Amino acid sequence: MSLSVDDVLAAHGVHVRPLHRVISLLRADWRDLGELVRVSTAPRRSVEDVLNALGDDLERTESRMRLAPAAREKYARFETPDRKTDPDLLKTITSYVENVPAPLAALDHVQATPETVLDRALWLDERYDLGKAKLLFLGDHDLTSLAVRALRPDADLTVVDLDDRVLAYIDELSERSVRTLHTDLRVGLPPSVTGRMDLVFSDPPYTPEGMGLFAARGVQALTEPSDGRLLLAYGYSPRHPALGAQVQRALATLGLTFEAILPDFNRYFGAQAIGSAADLYVCQPTAKSKKNRGGKGKAAIYTHGPQSVESAGAAKPSLLDKLHEIATEGGLALESRPVDWSVSGPEGDAVAMDLSADPGPWLLRTLLGTNARRLALLVPNSHPDLTNAEAQGALNGLIGRKYKLRLLRSTPDNRHAVVVADAVEHQEELLTRAHARLANVSLDVPSDLTDARLIDLPRHRLAELIG
Repeated sequence: MSLSVDDVLAAHGVHVRPLHRVISLLRADWRDLGELVRVSTAPRRSVEDVLNALGDDLERTESRMRLAPAAREKYARFETPDRKTDPDLLKTITSYVENVPAPLAALDHVQATPETVLDRALWLDERYDLGKAKLLFLGDHDLTSLAVRALRPDADLTVVDLDDRVLAYIDELSERSVRTLHTDLRVGLPPSVTGRMDLVFSDPPYTPEGMGLFAARGVQALTEPSDGRLLLAYGYSPRHPALGAQVQRALATLGLTFEAILPDFNRYFGAQAIGSAADLYVCQPTAKSKKNRGGKGKAAIYTHGPQSVESAGAAKPSLLDKLHEIATEGGLALESRPVDWSVSGPEGDAVAMDLSADPGPWLLRTLLGTNARRLALLVPNSHPDLTNAEAQGALNGLIGRKYKLRLLRSTPDNRHAVVVADAVEHQEELLTRAHARLANVSLDVPSDLTDARLIDLPRHRLAELIG
């Protein structure tokens, strides 16, 4: 029994666009098989599968074929509208970009131009069937997710980002039609997106460490790596080709093959060292990629700030000695095993952690994700959660039903502060089970959050849920 056209197309999943072009060509005029393959870029066997499925709707001469005039309307749904001339779409995206939260140099934020953001969305829609795909953005300060949403209201989109401001902005402008989750990719992906995606897009830090980490997380997010695609922006100066070779080796080590490299596809406000431009890498994972997805990444992946590849790293031993002294005041025993807020760790007497390189989000996530009688956390004295009474009150509002906080500013020195958190007597269960699926902790959870964990929620959603 021959397959229907829909069955043939469905078998190609999100990579069906070339076969849509085959049908579009047949609707327009007489074509021969070579022309259908050449123009659509679909493999010959796939084109032949479509031709066989069209059956009696296809008219044939000795070497050419077309859709019968009476049948053409039936296949009009496979035409892709040309939106490149729509000035309103670019105007909308420009307004998004103009009001995005200011870039953070410590996270290597460099803003892509509105034209680039729109081009990304158009290219993705032209290349893949976004009506079927689950598309994940690893970081999205450029707001490519919003451009895809404006172009394709039916697309299934998720953004994970370290910057809570960006997540709140995307949440507001998309009216929560784009799923937003918080994560630090050095720690791992939220379980609710791991192994569930068809496509992953990212504009990572351009260090070999950053590119390798983001690519590994992208592979980890794909349902079936070899069927998925990883789209990465990357640029390097032609004056330093060795850096480009180093990054490409890091990607190849992960088992990624370069299906395409589109030169200068991405343009930026800034990044002048690389000509304010970057290529678009289209990567297909191989079977080897499955073995390389997982584990934790190095802390130093950026080109600027306390987590740059040239940074000094951990705090001085003398500062850590003082931190341990504060943690064990009153005779508490210091937890000696490694403690990590990303997983449900040991529930000891006292836990001390060096968060001196915290870009901002780590402090709250550590308080949420670590259970102990006391936490002593070393942070920068200029930490955004400590800078004024309003910020301190907001932090207390989120964590007050789990820990009572003491903020020791300019301790142990004038560049650092210690946040001391002592467990309150009757802790809120939701706050002590931050790594559990929310549906397993509480029945009173919005439907779009049931698969998420408390630790993965953007800060503004945490405030809503806890408040």
